[in-house]
Amino acid sequence: MKADDASLQRLMALAQQGDAAAYRTVLVACQRWLLRYFSGRIVPAQVDDLVQETLASLHSKRASYDPSRPFLPWLAAIARYRWVDQLRRTYRQQEDELHEDLVGDDEEESIAARISLDRLLGLLPERQAHVIRLVKIDGHSITEAALRTGQSEPLVKVNIHRGLKRLAALIESE
Repeated sequence: MKADDASLQRLMALAQQGDAAAYRTVLVACQRWLLRYFSGRIVPAQVDDLVQETLASLHSKRASYDPSRPFLPWLAAIARYRWVDQLRRTYRQQEDELHEDLVGDDEEESIAARISLDRLLGLLPERQAHVIRLVKIDGHSITEAALRTGQSEPLVKVNIHRGLKRLAALIESE
């Protein structure tokens, strides 16, 4: 089966109605699509785990899919969120494993990563970049970010959402 959007959209609608064969077909097609999607975005050793994690998310979110809307953008959104979560976990794990005596070995990579992150955040409006740094990088809550920036909590959430969406589009275009 060719994994085109119209076919997946139709099969997912059938799967939501309880068609187990259609659901298996959707999962197989999604697995192939996700392997291609993640293969250029993350280290090869993590691709299979990320595909499985994304399929599990798809399974848990399947009731939220609207059959009148395209399927692949819905799948891509789930995949993007799982990918960002994986990057965040990897970043935090590396940060936790970093010891003072090893700082010099990875210093060049760390500086390059920070420059890349700063460059990407520099492409965003300052209000978006600032709340993303506060909440997603520094680990502050939405409430704390709102207090620090003078933005309302809903505006902080909107700025984070729009900023991350813009970052994803920038990364995907590269």
